[in-house]
Amino acid sequence: MSKRKAPEQNPNSDFCDFLTELAEYEKNVSRQIHKHNAYRKAASVLAKHPTRIKNGQEARKLPGIGDKIGKKIDEFIKTGKLEKLEKIRADDTTKAIQELTRVSGIGPAVARKLVEDGVATVEGLKKVQERLNHHQKIGLKYLEQFEKRIPRDEMLQLQEIILKKIEKFNKDVIPTVCGSFRRGASSSGDIDVLVTHPSFVSTDTDFDKKALMRGIVDTLTKAGFVTDSISLGDTKFMGVCILPKSEEPLHRRIDIRLIPNDQYFCGILYFTGSDEFNRRMRHEALEKGFTLNEYSIRPLGSTGVPGEPIPVSSEEEIFEIIGMDYNEPSERNL
Repeated sequence: MSKRKAPEQNPNSDFCDFLTELAEYEKNVSRQIHKHNAYRKAASVLAKHPTRIKNGQEARKLPGIGDKIGKKIDEFIKTGKLEKLEKIRADDTTKAIQELTRVSGIGPAVARKLVEDGVATVEGLKKVQERLNHHQKIGLKYLEQFEKRIPRDEMLQLQEIILKKIEKFNKDVIPTVCGSFRRGASSSGDIDVLVTHPSFVSTDTDFDKKALMRGIVDTLTKAGFVTDSISLGDTKFMGVCILPKSEEPLHRRIDIRLIPNDQYFCGILYFTGSDEFNRRMRHEALEKGFTLNEYSIRPLGSTGVPGEPIPVSSEEEIFEIIGMDYNEPSERNL
């Protein structure tokens, strides 16, 4: 995943930048996901803060920013740099792993093995493409394009094509573009589409999922929208798309997931995010005696064992069940 800098109007953008860099290091090199999440959450909180943070003490008053991150902010304000980051940047192995994990399909473990075998740069990777799987070859081919954010106006055009072409293929299919786009973001990293069909439910073993997914992908491919397939299964497609007939079309990553109709609204809620909002909702559900995930909401019995899924026909119903006021997607940017 590429680094995504905070917007220029953010008065705390330099703090966000170093926190994002630390988050990437923890994910790709040290593989400490809890630290990655902590740095990423702190960067998100600071990005939304309207005024310049003056010191670590002020930062610690914000949610998700503790003593350690507060001290790093103080160090950065005082010296203009972070000792930990300086050491990270000076380490050749770390730099190489960070470089290689820019490529979609190359995770930390694969990157480390490549580095151990003497491949330390993207240019070096191009010389050993026989070592790469299909996904990694696609990621390398479109590396620079995948790293560019998708402006909202382009996302709206991409959405229009997706909705129109899927409706033309099968008017009963219900598609929703989720992720940060649905939350109203000014730009997105990729396109995340959820689809369902009224006849497809989780208990149905006869529904032809494969035919539906292949039909959707074939339709989008024939329209010149999908350009490459990374993988196509019965319920998930990973691939590449472009905005047809645009002056300089950029290749964008797209995922399409087919979800049973009885799980669709829990799925939309989950894949809309944000991650922090999802965590808050799951916590609230547990407090009220329910367990909530991307598939269902279930009551927890006295023994703590989840019961049968509660039927829901909208996101609003999920909020109502756990006693929360409904939050529009644009209000879920925690």
